[in-house]
Amino acid sequence: MTDQVNVYEAKTQLSKLLERVEAGEEIVIARHGKPVARLVPEQRKASGKRRLGTFPGKIEYTGEWWDGDDEIADLFYGGEIEPPR
Repeated sequence: MTDQVNVYEAKTQLSKLLERVEAGEEIVIARHGKPVARLVPEQRKASGKRRLGTFPGKIEYTGEWWDGDDEIADLFYGGEIEPPR
């Protein structure tokens, strides 16, 4: 249900209006009969541990990912590149 109140009423009864919003109502604040703002309940995120990424829990990292060239690893961790001959 959406209710409309004027700015004066919103200023003087903000606590009561917030209680109604917390109960699930939407309230429109109007100036001279024209809507200017809407009070709506905050959307709460699902509780629990937040997982980042596209495939949370679907891909497992074992730490043994490097099967490549040791020379490349040396360069990555601070080795110097030899100029081409």
